[in-house]
Amino acid sequence: MSLILDHVSYTYEAETSMEIKALNDINLVIPDGQFIGLIGHTGSGKSTLVQHLNGLVRATEGAVYYNGADIDDSDYNKRELRSKVGLVFQYPEHQLFEADVFSDVCFGPKNLGLPAKEVELRAYEALKLVGLPDDCFYQSPFDLSGGQKRRAAIAGVLAMKPEVLILDEPTAGLDPKGRDEILGQIKRLREETGITIVLVSHSMEDVAEYVDRIIVMNQGRVMYDGTPREVFKNYRELEEVGLAAPQVTYIMHRLQEKGLSVDADVTTIKEAVTQIGMALNGKKG
Repeated sequence: MSLILDHVSYTYEAETSMEIKALNDINLVIPDGQFIGLIGHTGSGKSTLVQHLNGLVRATEGAVYYNGADIDDSDYNKRELRSKVGLVFQYPEHQLFEADVFSDVCFGPKNLGLPAKEVELRAYEALKLVGLPDDCFYQSPFDLSGGQKRRAAIAGVLAMKPEVLILDEPTAGLDPKGRDEILGQIKRLREETGITIVLVSHSMEDVAEYVDRIIVMNQGRVMYDGTPREVFKNYRELEEVGLAAPQVTYIMHRLQEKGLSVDADVTTIKEAVTQIGMALNGKKG
């Protein structure tokens, strides 16, 4: 099954002098198991869009369907939806509030009315999935490092056993090592569980490295929707709306302009190394 956005629009402060159309006729299908990168400059509609996916915001126009059901129907169970479509906010402090990490991760499944043993098992499995060390389990979540807080917040959502995990800027404010650890853990999580992941990010390198598909938002509309290669091929157009391609793409274009026979549309360092190696070997031959 999947998430479907059917002609979704959303207007803040409708019919007032402060009216702003944050989303404008969005049509998207998010199939099971896909790893999606959602990018766009500040104010492009990214955060508003993801808040529609688990019913935090209700569309002004259009409809959102999850597994074939309209999530805004009067009899639809939004609580159950939020256990299946989990959202991890940019700032983990917004989701951490219990006395210790383990209790915090238990909170969601406990509210599902599960038996105590099942709650604790889910919490333990989720904390292991995100790679949080055992000695952190009974610390205050506010004593953790920035990266550990993010892992704890992700675990709190994973303990609900969601089918879709939405991550809003999960690496914001982290150093390169912390960023790589978080993204590596997310990649392994997807490989091990098959969960659908929507990653909101400002880092072109991150989305190019990890996702299958990129959705580019601009002024409340979908500007591009495709593979990283397909999207970043339009790097000139992306620059016009305040975005860019990964740095490696620019380097490869420069090498091509200098006469090296390479594919300039690669998006990752691994692809670039392969292309450069082939081109240099070809020249030697």
